[in-house]
Amino acid sequence: MPERKEPNVKSAKKKEDVDFQIAFYEGVLKCAPHFIEALAAVGDLYTKTGYLQKGLDADLRLASLRQDDPIVFYNLACSHALLNQTRFALAALSKAIEFGYDDFAYLKKDPDLENLLKDEQVQAFIKELERKKKSSKL
Repeated sequence: MPERKEPNVKSAKKKEDVDFQIAFYEGVLKCAPHFIEALAAVGDLYTKTGYLQKGLDADLRLASLRQDDPIVFYNLACSHALLNQTRFALAALSKAIEFGYDDFAYLKKDPDLENLLKDEQVQAFIKELERKKKSSKL
């Protein structure tokens, strides 16, 4: 008799928890559409669960609300990169750095930026941004 596989209860529970969290934050945002923390949380959840366009939409909303936040623009760059929108990803990444993002070590190994970082022009662009950032600190 073939071996019977049991359903992965942990995986189903985790998906149920994530679905609940998404629904919760979506409900909060219906009542308070400018609630930054809820928008950031749901955007992160969308992206982690593969709803990349919804994650991008949340990041775009955040960028309109937090127009000089380096982390918001870094996350926006990641969302664009995950959707292979290189030009927009570079623009958002440039703004993130302009606004103070400077964790280049993490940036260079961030899996969300993987496809972007393969491009030699992008690598040169990031090196130039690093150089400018270092020279501005002198």
